Amino acid sequence: MYTKETERTLTQVAKELLSLLPEEGMINESATDTVEALRRVIRYNDYRYYIQDDPVLSDFEYDQLFAWLKKLEKTYPDLMTPDSPTARVAQGLSKNFPSVQHLVPMLSLENSYNEDDLTDWDRKTRELTGLPEIEYCIEPKFDGASISLIYENDLLTRGATRGDGVAGDDITTNIRQIRTIPLSAPFSHYGIQQIEIRGEVLINKNTFKKFNDQRMADNLPPLANPRNAASGSLRMVDPKEVAKRGLEAFLYHMSYHVMLDGQTEPAPLQSHSGTLDLLYELGFRSPAKEKTVVKGIKAVIDYVHNFEARRDDLPYEIDGMVIKVNNYDLQDRLGMTTHHPRWAMAFKFKARQATSKLRNVEFQVGRTGSITPVAKIDPVPIGGVMVGSISLFNEDVIREKDLKIGDTVLVERAGDVIPYIVKSMADLRDGSEKDIIFPKTCPVCDHELFKPEGESVWRCNNINCEAQVVERIIHFVSKDAMDIRSFGESNVRKFYGLGILKDVPGIYEMDFTEIAKQGGFGAKSITNLTTAIEHSKTQPLHRLIFGLGIRYVGETTAKTLAHAVKELTELKDFTEEQLLALEDIGPKVAGSIRQFFSDEGNVQMLERLRALGVNLQNTQGSLSAEGTLSGQTFLFTGTLSKLKRSDAESIVEQHGGKLLSGVSSKLNYLVVGEDAGSKLEKAKKINTIKILTEDDFIKLVEN
Repeated sequence: MYTKETERTLTQVAKELLSLLPEEGMINESATDTVEALRRVIRYNDYRYYIQDDPVLSDFEYDQLFAWLKKLEKTYPDLMTPDSPTARVAQGLSKNFPSVQHLVPMLSLENSYNEDDLTDWDRKTRELTGLPEIEYCIEPKFDGASISLIYENDLLTRGATRGDGVAGDDITTNIRQIRTIPLSAPFSHYGIQQIEIRGEVLINKNTFKKFNDQRMADNLPPLANPRNAASGSLRMVDPKEVAKRGLEAFLYHMSYHVMLDGQTEPAPLQSHSGTLDLLYELGFRSPAKEKTVVKGIKAVIDYVHNFEARRDDLPYEIDGMVIKVNNYDLQDRLGMTTHHPRWAMAFKFKARQATSKLRNVEFQVGRTGSITPVAKIDPVPIGGVMVGSISLFNEDVIREKDLKIGDTVLVERAGDVIPYIVKSMADLRDGSEKDIIFPKTCPVCDHELFKPEGESVWRCNNINCEAQVVERIIHFVSKDAMDIRSFGESNVRKFYGLGILKDVPGIYEMDFTEIAKQGGFGAKSITNLTTAIEHSKTQPLHRLIFGLGIRYVGETTAKTLAHAVKELTELKDFTEEQLLALEDIGPKVAGSIRQFFSDEGNVQMLERLRALGVNLQNTQGSLSAEGTLSGQTFLFTGTLSKLKRSDAESIVEQHGGKLLSGVSSKLNYLVVGEDAGSKLEKAKKINTIKILTEDDFIKLVEN
């Protein structure tokens, strides 16, 4: 459809147009040329977005160009043509699946990025209806892949993608793999014979992270973002692979329905909010719990801003809120244009994507010797955060994304996830770009790098490498390890640079007289630091084990190891078989533990810590096999208000219970605090898991 040269030209035109965006109220003088250029760029991006799943513009950039085109066509009506992107939804369909007609076209929504647009839309809505105030239903705008489902006589008969809005790809077999979509639903109880409902397929943020972690472990590049992952999953040829992706679906719109003979329309189908409640009652994942109904645009504006502030707390990605006239009769009176319904508006949150220039790549050394390439880009605001540095993970990711110094790159930041580069804009290259050369030696100590078999990460195996030493100390003093307060990363780097601190045991040998000579360290600061260091000597053994930074040993595994011995150095004599017999320890973890304790330098370090008074004893005993919670498994999520998380977990273990690190069918109890996230959502889907509040947990233990 497009040649390489045409694609390159259109991408360049898109960037030129973005640099020429008119100020508010300003109209470009060469309207005819601008309109044609905008149409060509928008059509091309539609093709890349809907067919190739590889857009050349961020959502925000696309919306800006689309709004500019609409404004020019409104100002110069004679330039409007039937094939303008503003007169249709999109173009093109994938040829991998048969095309099917939607019963009702799937139109786009008008977008707004500010309060003025919402206020103006409300004014027009009130004028068209003649009402002084409108009742609106507000719900999240899910950032996933749009779908349309048809149920006939209570059975799911068809699932389709959005396609061009008029017709989409028949993906019924893949839709059946999504467990949040019922294969049958009792619509007939409400007199409905046939119904077409719309929704969004997405991937839970936690599921997406685990999926990408597994891909990285398998030496595969991570997927770009949950939205693209969901869209790509729906078009996979093998339904078994679709089932593995952990897709979810929210259904949020009834577009068409036919009643059984002699049946009257039920009350819930008189309003949008009633439909959401009905879908939820019938077993669909609808935004019935997330939606709200308000009167007047001021209440709408207050609610969307409040929701945006807690957007990152949701277990799934949203990019805005959708505001709809709640009453269906009013929706019918308002009608729709060829592009969008007049009774709905999408309020978009701050942009999560932006384009920037890749200026350089630096190589950082972690505490286990891993070499991580970090991209340095022209700082750009994304989602309210200024982004200038982005991890590239490893050499394979650089090659997979075909990144070069000087590239224009698409950057995305989703929720509280570290920003990442989605792709390079290869079409914009002018020949001045340079290949990224991965170093052969450590950028800090110049030691030769090596890549373990089966891994994608290059490593420096010089344990005396300055960068590794500093990172190990930072980890050792951190909150979840030895919790030496007043001893943060900046102080570690400062003391190390001054030669006051050289290794982990050196924390307990520092010359505080020398520290007192440094600026910013008064008597009170030194007292606080010495007190925190002295207190760390009595920390439980599992904190010390975690603080040692043994590869693959997290907090839960550290507790397992601590409970398995009376004294830490006993682990030196554990065989791999003994380690594998412990809870949740597999071959990879066991091998790493064996490697750590077989290193004479590490054993000598532990002896130095013992001589300096650091506790190496298991003072908490072994895990209790008996007790009131014997045989029961627990997991905590959210913020507890009455107990510390560590204290609550200790209570479970003291009473014979076990702690799990994630939600699964093996979990008996999920204890929920404030601001609980994705773990709670996942637990709700497993009927055998009992969900407790903090007070419920305390009562359970007391009883």
